[in-house]
Amino acid sequence: MSRPRIVIVGAGFAGYRTARTLARAARGRAEITLLNPTDYFLYLPLLPQVAAGILEPRRVTVSLAGTLPDVRLVLGEAGGIDLDGRTVQYTGPEGERGSLGYDRLVLAAGSVNKLLPIPGVAEHAHGFRGLPEALYLRDHVTRQVELASSDGEGPLCSARCTFVVVGAGYTGTEVAAQGQLFTDALVRAHPLRKGLRPRWLLLDVAERVLPELDERLSGTADRVLRERGVDVRMGTSVKEATPDGVLLTDGEFVSTRTLVWCVGVRPDPLAESLGLPMERGRLLVEPTLQVPGRPEVFACGDAAAVPDLEKPGAYTPMTAQHAWRQGKVAGHNIAASLTGRELRPYRHKDMGFVVDLGGVKAAANPLGIPLSGLPAGAVTRGYHLAAMPGNRVRVAADWLLDAVLPRQAVQLGLVRSWSVPLDTASPELARVPDGRERRRETNTASGGAGAPSTSGRKAVGGGGGDDTSRTITSPTPEPVQSEPAKKNRQGAEPATPRQAAEPAKNQPGGEPAKNQPGGEPAKNQPGGEPAKNQPGREPAKSRPGSEPAAGNQPRPQPAPTRSAPQEGDR
Repeated sequence: MSRPRIVIVGAGFAGYRTARTLARAARGRAEITLLNPTDYFLYLPLLPQVAAGILEPRRVTVSLAGTLPDVRLVLGEAGGIDLDGRTVQYTGPEGERGSLGYDRLVLAAGSVNKLLPIPGVAEHAHGFRGLPEALYLRDHVTRQVELASSDGEGPLCSARCTFVVVGAGYTGTEVAAQGQLFTDALVRAHPLRKGLRPRWLLLDVAERVLPELDERLSGTADRVLRERGVDVRMGTSVKEATPDGVLLTDGEFVSTRTLVWCVGVRPDPLAESLGLPMERGRLLVEPTLQVPGRPEVFACGDAAAVPDLEKPGAYTPMTAQHAWRQGKVAGHNIAASLTGRELRPYRHKDMGFVVDLGGVKAAANPLGIPLSGLPAGAVTRGYHLAAMPGNRVRVAADWLLDAVLPRQAVQLGLVRSWSVPLDTASPELARVPDGRERRRETNTASGGAGAPSTSGRKAVGGGGGDDTSRTITSPTPEPVQSEPAKKNRQGAEPATPRQAAEPAKNQPGGEPAKNQPGGEPAKNQPGGEPAKNQPGREPAKSRPGSEPAAGNQPRPQPAPTRSAPQEGDR
């Protein structure tokens, strides 16, 4: 008798936990396949520390093959699912096509960056959902400070030293807190003209920082940011982004070369392509995480609308801690379904939150006890070490080295601005150039004409089911997902449904974005919902000191014409 085939799509918090739980429960009695664009699980809550130069990139990644020995890893991105034929079509990292048959399917595709119909944002901002974006931000910030140091005087120098973060949820707050410390450290190695200091702005239309937390924790975070020099502006957001800066909703124009977009996430477009009942862009499931009418299909994480049994009529928020715990329930229920045992519903109980503010500062309320300062910092880092499924010693070692040694202020130049667009269905991997772009990269390497400029201006931002494991209940950061490597190459096969969704436009069922004018509270926070009618991404506009120059920059495929914002987007 053949073993049952189980396919898990996505290795984020939900997918990884499902695979690990199922492998232990099945004990070799099932064939488990994990389909994911990358060969690692990403611990997303520590990503701001990668961008700030505290942790090396591999510290926040956990090898799938190394930690899931009884699970078959298939590198690729799901492009379509035939529910009747019980097959999953995918595209591999080098453009090859494949198909996986299943007896049980787990959809744990996660989420992608959320856009709003704000002019210029798609062109001048990036998400913060994966390692490529974190590495780009680290290089970009380092470059701006170095260029400002060499410029000496003038308005361009001040613009390079101004960094704008939109969204005061978990991700935005941590990026601003860590970023201010990082740029202050850079200035010690690259002194600026007298009287000039790196300036970080944190914007949000909410009334306070971290509005989803209680006022005491929110007040702690606000106080730490302001004492550190961060310009915190509540009730304010971006009205328009331009190559030279951002126009705020209060009418002020801020000259900057960096816009960090941290307003939340929306479910992966793959869930919508199934044609099943949806709830605001998320796949409706039963408390057992099964899809109604499709008992062989399970869904969990940000792509699933899971009933909240603690709040009848509501659904669990798109947060990493929920994804992690749902993955465990999904693993047990799939194993039970194979043996005819009773399936159990998903229930949860929050035990607190932690927010890392950099250095020894943090805000936390473990078991409902509010903490700040050094005790909160110790609890926060202790929780992350306990929550991570690997690399604990390496992470602790990097923290120790950062406490006693200066950070390395160098640009590696591994990620170009055009390779990490904000509007992408696959933020896990950097965009791969087509043949024409490869020739330009070759010219760059050889010093020939047409080499892209490296002094570019870009923005980075994003957040994701953004609580990402800062909640003390389960480790909850989410991994990133990548685009097929040869998706735009000449002669490649037609794009799969999921590829065609990128750039994602007009996601049905989307909810108005949080932390934006006319929207609800911020969405880089637990409970984020998708936004409708995402604006299409256009190539970034060139400008002095920006990267890469328009004439020499590898250009992505043209985006479809944008549709007018619907009522829910206003």
